[in-house]
Amino acid sequence: MATRLPGLCRYLRRLSTPVVARSGVGTNRIATIWRRPLQQQTARLAGTSTATTTPAEESTPVDEKRVMLTGYGRYLQEMLPKYIQEAQLTHGNELELLIHPEGVIPVLTFLRDHQNAQFRQLVELTAIDVPKRVYRFELVYNLLSVVYNSRIRVKTYADELTPVDSATAVFSSANWPEREVWDMYGVFFSNHPDLRRILTDYGFEGHPFRKDFPLSGYVEVRYDDEVKRVVCEPIEMTQEFRKFDLSTPWEQFPAHRAAEAIPPPSVPESLESGGQKEEKK
Repeated sequence: MATRLPGLCRYLRRLSTPVVARSGVGTNRIATIWRRPLQQQTARLAGTSTATTTPAEESTPVDEKRVMLTGYGRYLQEMLPKYIQEAQLTHGNELELLIHPEGVIPVLTFLRDHQNAQFRQLVELTAIDVPKRVYRFELVYNLLSVVYNSRIRVKTYADELTPVDSATAVFSSANWPEREVWDMYGVFFSNHPDLRRILTDYGFEGHPFRKDFPLSGYVEVRYDDEVKRVVCEPIEMTQEFRKFDLSTPWEQFPAHRAAEAIPPPSVPESLESGGQKEEKK
């Protein structure tokens, strides 16, 4: 086969070059005749069709992928209509399922065990905090199917008090990610085998990734030379000529809260009357 490659290359190169021929008997008129396009020649050799299509009829791989994912999302909605509220596509052509909090275990179990899914790896579990929502926390489960080489994202919602079913019964790898979400956001997972803090210290108060948590925190940790150990005490900022505002930056931007009616600025009486105040001597 290696000895035939140079000859094949010369043949393909000859197909893409024009051929000059004389047309007409006894005349000097020269007509330029182009051979068939290379694509048609190779299609003829392969035995496939060479029908031309318009640019509108041609479909790109991206469009085919979006159509396929959209159809699969509708299929999942038909299979689990009780729990899946919506199936949507992101800008990166990724399928997202928006589910009810009670459907965490049924949906994850279906995606893991069904023949047309087989998402048997929980890649990541995280949360998003949006305080202006009634259910301020959004839980995100990223799953991977090695069999079909595809990914899917499952989203649900929660608040500060309502617990969410732990996914450790379906994916054992959800143990530490759920502990991290509980530590950083305060989302409680029911039926978790060991739900305790994983990143912050013992006795830590609050959840650092919440938007209403102050950037400076409530306590500070330092090494005490007298007791020869690390101590935890309320934070103190004693530097002079500095102003420390311990309120959260989230509260300083009214766009994230309900906009309140702002009264119009008052106009001084002197400007309304058109006169000027007399200066005190």
